[in-house]
Amino acid sequence: MADKILVIGIAGGSGSGKTTLMKNLVKRFGDNVAVLSHDNYYKAHDELPFEQRSKLNYDHPDAFDTEMMIEHLGILKSGRPIECPVYDYTVHNRSSEVTIVEPRKVIIVEGILIFESKALCDLMDIKIFVDTDDDVRLIRRIRRDVAKRGRSLDSVLNQYLDTVKPMHEQFVVPSKKNADLIVLEGGKNLVALEMIMSQIQAHIDGQPYGPEAAESV
Repeated sequence: MADKILVIGIAGGSGSGKTTLMKNLVKRFGDNVAVLSHDNYYKAHDELPFEQRSKLNYDHPDAFDTEMMIEHLGILKSGRPIECPVYDYTVHNRSSEVTIVEPRKVIIVEGILIFESKALCDLMDIKIFVDTDDDVRLIRRIRRDVAKRGRSLDSVLNQYLDTVKPMHEQFVVPSKKNADLIVLEGGKNLVALEMIMSQIQAHIDGQPYGPEAAESV
């Protein structure tokens, strides 16, 4: 793939609306977009029983194999497909399956801690941080984890207090300084969504965008 690939990073706290924003972009641009989710790069822990895996801190940067994600993103940018790992939340471990991700004109990288890694940030052209009220994020997390990930309400609340909240304050919030754009309420922010879509459409159409557009004036 000779054409330049546009890499967009979407970060923010758990339940902030990153996925909604990403899905809106995928719905709008379809086959022009590929997605890499940091969650699929959680480290495998086959050596640990379920009970021990369930107690690990999944909101610390060390929980992720970010080096593999960086390698995979580099491969995609060079125009080659990758075998993306698949994470199974119900067993707190990486699945034996993989997903083939093909390079596209636009690659969206999303996750709570993707801006914490400078090496990963350096591969992105546009970095978007989704900023949402903590209470709203907690409610969304409860609804998601109970309905879709087979968790109990108590386990979700305990995990939030033990690791999610402190790790958010220690790592996620400071990483916001690396963003090019801060979006309130994620995919529900229609003004920001339209601006982002315009940038992507310009890239797909082969027009200059962002700094390149300013330099061409």
